Amino acid sequence: MMTQPTWNDPDFDAGVMVRGALWLVQEIGVGNTFTKADIRVAFPSASQADRRIRDLRDYGWVLHAKNEDATLTSEQTRFVAQGAAVWNPKERSDANPRKAISNKEREATLSRDDHLCTTCGISGAEEYPDDPTQTAVIAVSRRVTVMPDGREESLLTTECKRCKAGLGKSRRSAEKISADVQALSADDQARLLRWMNTGKRDLTATERVWSRYLRLPADARAEIRSVLEA
Repeated sequence: MMTQPTWNDPDFDAGVMVRGALWLVQEIGVGNTFTKADIRVAFPSASQADRRIRDLRDYGWVLHAKNEDATLTSEQTRFVAQGAAVWNPKERSDANPRKAISNKEREATLSRDDHLCTTCGISGAEEYPDDPTQTAVIAVSRRVTVMPDGREESLLTTECKRCKAGLGKSRRSAEKISADVQALSADDQARLLRWMNTGKRDLTATERVWSRYLRLPADARAEIRSVLEA
């Protein structure tokens, strides 16, 4: 196993993204915050060092800004979870940034998943029930799935960033889900089969409107709310 280099070792020949990853691990620490000013101090001669550190998200690193964590200021970013050890050439290669997802693929996936996180079911901009200080940010990701015959496929799915951070590099197992299906009641199995046949789960009219409402700009949401309150 490759020894972890020191982020500011002058003899360590690596780019800002790699050294930035080591800086996060060795100086910031998971759960703590940093600012662009901190990055400039750490990498004074590097151009766009903050952008290079954001590139770590392509390797599974989770960094939250204010729009994902309401407890942060606009200048702060929280180091939530470490991804691939990019200072290790093999691990960096194995975790090669996901193939770019086209706008067409993204929109098709969001539509298929009803713009809801496929893990927890939350909508974009909705507050988490257990943490009202955070609102969900929905995105389309590639997730490695283990198929019933054991082969692995990289499939597109809709996830909120919190669930994505919690899942990390975990793989979804079709075999386990099949066992969960068998454990459902007959009525629930029939309902699930209906969802499978239509390609989407049955949402009530209220749930569909709520999901679309949350994607409106704040002023438009306020106007709609005022109509109901009148």
